[in-house]
Amino acid sequence: MIRFYFHPTPNPAKIALFLEEAGLPYEAIPVDTGKGEQHAPAFRAINPNGKVPAIVDTEGPGGREARVFDSTAILLYLAEKTGKFLGAPEDRPELLSWLMFIATGLGPFSGQAVHFQYAAPDGLDYAVNRYRREVERHYRVLNDHLIGRDFLVGDGYTIADISAWGWIDRVPRVLKGEKEPLAAFPEIERWFAAVDARPAVARARMVEKRHAFKTEIDEEAKRALFPSNYSQ
Repeated sequence: MIRFYFHPTPNPAKIALFLEEAGLPYEAIPVDTGKGEQHAPAFRAINPNGKVPAIVDTEGPGGREARVFDSTAILLYLAEKTGKFLGAPEDRPELLSWLMFIATGLGPFSGQAVHFQYAAPDGLDYAVNRYRREVERHYRVLNDHLIGRDFLVGDGYTIADISAWGWIDRVPRVLKGEKEPLAAFPEIERWFAAVDARPAVARARMVEKRHAFKTEIDEEAKRALFPSNYSQ
């Protein structure tokens, strides 16, 4: 059994999609980050970094309980555990490369773009421009790579597609103000539509809808979500 700790944000969404695609039995455990539940000692014992997603595999290596945190690590762990969505052995270098492209570039820059467009004080135009333009650059890299391809890696659907889907799903928020945010990236738009039409996506989306999370960004939420902005 997989215990899956999540909040309705892009990185946990990737794990929900993998679990549904693979048909793994799991228990979804909400962590309300707006209330600061990610900082509770019980959760920090699972992820010392205090972020979601995280999982506990009650049947880990050697039959022992195992914790895994960080969405890319979780995707790799679950794919290797199940033997699913890893692609062909000869595709391994490409798979790792695109996973890290998402983990170190597309994902973090998208997150910072959202932060500075929605949560930061007004007047930080340099930061907004910096992160927005870097997101668009990453999109162009991905768009060009997808020309003539149905999937990011090899000839089949892999955890690279699952990982990218989690962030591209939030493109209306990341590219704030765009009526058709993927219009400039037609290859991504085509690829995303194909992934998003998979039956497992609808099931993954239902996971977050079964729980009520705090949505108000008040002082409690700001201190919980952005603790580095406050003196400890």
